[in-house]
Amino acid sequence: MTTPATPMDTVTLERRIAARPETVFGLFSDREKWLSWMGADGAFSFEPGGPYRTRLTGESVASGRFVTVDPPERLVFTWDWQEAGTPAAGSTTVDITLEPTTGGTLLHLIHSGLPTAEACEAHAESWQHYVDRLALRAEGTDPGPDPWTHRPPN
Repeated sequence: MTTPATPMDTVTLERRIAARPETVFGLFSDREKWLSWMGADGAFSFEPGGPYRTRLTGESVASGRFVTVDPPERLVFTWDWQEAGTPAAGSTTVDITLEPTTGGTLLHLIHSGLPTAEACEAHAESWQHYVDRLALRAEGTDPGPDPWTHRPPN
């Protein structure tokens, strides 16, 4: 379920995934695994303070730094769009926690610091799309080519 939360600069999402937290976390901490569910290409340094840069759709590029890398429980990273006029101009923060549950993992995602309600709506839609793909991958299914890879920028 995805809903913009209070305050209005935040998107929250929770998703049950039928895979262990270690499996889900692995999809956030390896370049090829990350790109199997989100992004067309990119470079990642999966350590606190490490940078990343990834092309998501069309020419839309996101970059930032990993703040917290605590396997298999938590990952925090900054998020910044590289082109002018995108909904999240300026650095925002994505905080992901993975909670073990019977039968898998409960993923909690909080994306905070978004500048407008429109940015919240756009990011809620995007995170739902990508977390759906993440869940498929974690559960052992190939989500296939991302239909958003060739979309024009927001």
